[in-house]
Amino acid sequence: MRFQRLLGGLMAMVFVASVAANEPVVIKFSLVVSPDTPKGRAALRFKQLAEDATEGRVKVEVYPNAELYDDQEELKALQTGAVQMLAPSLSKLAPLGDFELFDLPYLFPNRKALFAVMDGDVGAALLAKLESNGIHGLAYWDNGFKHMSANWPLRTPADCIGLKLRVQSSDVLKAQMRALDAVPVVMSFGAVRGALAEGLLDGTENPLSNLYVGKIHEVQKHLIMSGHGYLGYAVIVNKKFWDGLPPPLHTVLEQAMVEATRYQRELAQRETEEAFEKIKAAGTTKVYVPTAQVLSSWRQALLPVHKKFEGRIGKDRLVAVYRITAGMGDTESRPK
Repeated sequence: MRFQRLLGGLMAMVFVASVAANEPVVIKFSLVVSPDTPKGRAALRFKQLAEDATEGRVKVEVYPNAELYDDQEELKALQTGAVQMLAPSLSKLAPLGDFELFDLPYLFPNRKALFAVMDGDVGAALLAKLESNGIHGLAYWDNGFKHMSANWPLRTPADCIGLKLRVQSSDVLKAQMRALDAVPVVMSFGAVRGALAEGLLDGTENPLSNLYVGKIHEVQKHLIMSGHGYLGYAVIVNKKFWDGLPPPLHTVLEQAMVEATRYQRELAQRETEEAFEKIKAAGTTKVYVPTAQVLSSWRQALLPVHKKFEGRIGKDRLVAVYRITAGMGDTESRPK
């Protein structure tokens, strides 16, 4: 109701400004995940908010489960205008900007620190860098902190030596695994469970919701609540399409995205907590919650990755993140 009241006064302006008053504005929102994930459900929430607020003048078509394009195709599809909106993982945007920042291990001590960076000047500057590639950034969505799993007990960084560990296609993530003397293996998420079951992989890193929904916990005997990394998404739109909309419609869609983002982040946190309990209850994976001293040893092993990539990501940007997150604690990156 609050959302509707806020936008109601804008609608007359939108209708007057629209260059196609008799035809709805169609936004094809392509996803590679199922509609029952936090990302999928948030996309559907955005659809509802946008369509209701514009009384049907905007039509959002959500295509989940890679129905239109898969992981390797979706960015090109957006840039060519085949679809108007995506929510890819931040690692996929690394070639288009400095989004590898979010792949750095132990950069964010907790969600408060993470969102302070995402929703502040640093996050805005990263989204702005997409403009030169024909992309306009709208928001950051959450999927949680990542934890290490394997069929070998993981207690200290030395336990990773020689293990084949799956990562997304990211130079930072590859360097992270090499810092542990492990072997990084780039593989699509959909292929991970089978590779683990067949012994082609020894382990992986995942947020808890991915670990559970992907049934990876069924083929991984050990999980350490390392909280070492982060997996999130950027909601992006084709720039030419966005620039062609009347400015009042920008306001409407941006506010719909604010509401959808709030919903998505709350949902992601709730599902993370629920997945943690379900993984423990399944009994197929032994969960190890490290002490502060053990976590310190993991940080010491992985923090040199920051130095390795500071030239590529930007030393000034890293320093800005350190300043934002300083003093925000280090205990919320894993469930209690």
